[in-house]
Amino acid sequence: MFFAKNKKPLALMLTLALSATVLLSGCGAKQQQQAAGATQVKAMKVLQQDAPVSSEYAGQVVGRDEVKVQSKVSGKIVEKYFHGGDHVEAGQPLYRLDSRQYESAVLQAQANLAQSQATLSNAQTDLYRDQSLLAADAISEQTVTTQQANVNAYSAATAANEALVQKAQQDLDDTVVYAPMSGQVSVDDVAVGTFATAGNTNLVTIGTIDPVFVQFSISEAEYLKFRNIQSMQSGSGDALDVTVKLSDGSTYPMDGRIVQADRALAQNTGTLTVKALFPNPNGLLLPGMFARVKLTGETIPNAILVPQRAVQQLLDKTFVMVVGADGKSESRSIELGQQIGSYYIVKSGLSANDTVVVEGLSSLTEGKDLAVTMVTPEEMGFSFDEDTTPFDTMTSSEANSGDSNS
Repeated sequence: MFFAKNKKPLALMLTLALSATVLLSGCGAKQQQQAAGATQVKAMKVLQQDAPVSSEYAGQVVGRDEVKVQSKVSGKIVEKYFHGGDHVEAGQPLYRLDSRQYESAVLQAQANLAQSQATLSNAQTDLYRDQSLLAADAISEQTVTTQQANVNAYSAATAANEALVQKAQQDLDDTVVYAPMSGQVSVDDVAVGTFATAGNTNLVTIGTIDPVFVQFSISEAEYLKFRNIQSMQSGSGDALDVTVKLSDGSTYPMDGRIVQADRALAQNTGTLTVKALFPNPNGLLLPGMFARVKLTGETIPNAILVPQRAVQQLLDKTFVMVVGADGKSESRSIELGQQIGSYYIVKSGLSANDTVVVEGLSSLTEGKDLAVTMVTPEEMGFSFDEDTTPFDTMTSSEANSGDSNS
């Protein structure tokens, strides 16, 4: 009886409950569908901090001191005391030339000197005798004067012969060629048996390898930028950090310092030649090697920095995707400054409060709903030295987002 009387209210309650269940189920499905439609991206806050600015130039390693060794006398090389590539010390003998003709010249000069000395001695004896006779009025004064002139002439001849002996001895000594400085000899040394012409034949080249110069050129505008370079050389003012990167991409482990700058710009190129001195204890830097010179010293205070991977370019437009206040992607045009490692300095278009998309850009357009994962520069491998992550490489999350958008 009870169920018969309450049949209509019970049916009404069941109908309302079923309607509510269907309505709630429909709302949940719609929310899941919206969440599934959001683009998965990684983003990070724009950096604002003091940024060290660096400049890079093409350079070449040159020896600090380099000497082409030549003989002072001519002759055939009869001995060599080193091998190409050896390290030699200053004063170490390198070559010996055939010395026979120079030994003969020394003997001849010594004989001539002995003869002139004997002649001078006889003339001096005669002068002493004539002076005694003049005192006794036995000879005229003219005779004594003539004899005095003879003594002076023989004395001059003796001095000349002494000089010839000295010159002959020097030539004999110069048949042994010594190293003028300490350093490493090149492999362009001449062989035994070669005839060396005095002051003309290059026997070998010696150069220092520690330290060495790295020479590069800067433009007039860059010189004005670093116009305090002269004070940097003298140690006053803010010093520039000088590093080099070698042709294999590795960075030389020791820093250098600017020590020389040319006095004028080259007329044909309009550039200024600068030399930086680098320690080279292990001999890694060899003269002739090419290197990229990096100067760091200037700092831009409170610079706005954005990762390179966040920057996109289309024709003449440079822009980044930022996370809008509504959680949607927003294209923002920016003006870029200098590149610093993994970052660009942004002159205009962004503030420190903006969040930029750094991963997931392959199919991202403006106005898309975003599912944002916040990351740090360390997680992405960003630094002021070099971006250690692959550039323009689609990750699995990007691929998945691209599949979902398609």
